Amino acid sequence: MILAGGGVGALLRYWFSGFLYSLTEGVFPWGTMGVNILGSFLIGLLWELFEETGLSPEVRSFLFIGLFGGFTTFSTYSLETVNLIRDGEWGMAFTNLLLSNGGGIVAVFAGLLLSRYITGIFR
Repeated sequence: MILAGGGVGALLRYWFSGFLYSLTEGVFPWGTMGVNILGSFLIGLLWELFEETGLSPEVRSFLFIGLFGGFTTFSTYSLETVNLIRDGEWGMAFTNLLLSNGGGIVAVFAGLLLSRYITGIFR
């Protein structure tokens, strides 16, 4: 389940980050940042939605280890930030750190809140 989820997540990451890069130009890593923020939002949303359900361990592994592990790219984000610093792009490196970390945390909270709103409607 983890392998299958990871494969799907990696393909989705490739598609979504490529899509974002096609909309932008320059050296700023918009694709990676977008994937990390979207992945953070979705993991918060689905974790909260499934918290009180009888979701099987296999499905949880597929989603939260495989799919989101393959989709989010924190290691790539770290390498790109180091490369920006190495290239003397301190402002872009700081912007990437701030937006990716802050945006990811805000996205997880937004996902949790949206999930609580959705489950409040359907209960």
